[in-house]
Amino acid sequence: MQVIKHLPGLPIERALSVVSGRWKAVIIYVLLEGPQRICSLENNIQGISQKVLIGQLRALESHGLVYRLFFAEEPQRIDYALTPLGMSLEPLLKSLYDWGVSHAKEMGEFHRLLPCEAVVNLSAERAGE
Repeated sequence: MQVIKHLPGLPIERALSVVSGRWKAVIIYVLLEGPQRICSLENNIQGISQKVLIGQLRALESHGLVYRLFFAEEPQRIDYALTPLGMSLEPLLKSLYDWGVSHAKEMGEFHRLLPCEAVVNLSAERAGE
């Protein structure tokens, strides 16, 4: 596994570098539901192009957060899933979400927040959490 770019030496900078970007946290959030194919990820994430999605998945894979599952079927099928390291981000994402809400309230911008459903099509199971 080769990391795409040299990561910062400070642990907090390293963590932020690995999960920062427009789509990485959203992709991780969606993959918390379980393995998914590219077309399913595209359908579940509003506004992401296939090219960007594949690039972000490759970056997450290079950082050890995502892996590919190959199925020897016709036609060939590839699913993407979180590694245990990727799964370990769930409480961090929840904390970042909660902090983002608190920050928006503190700054008087709570009204500007979007619901997750504005970007992510949640399944019925996940929406109940």
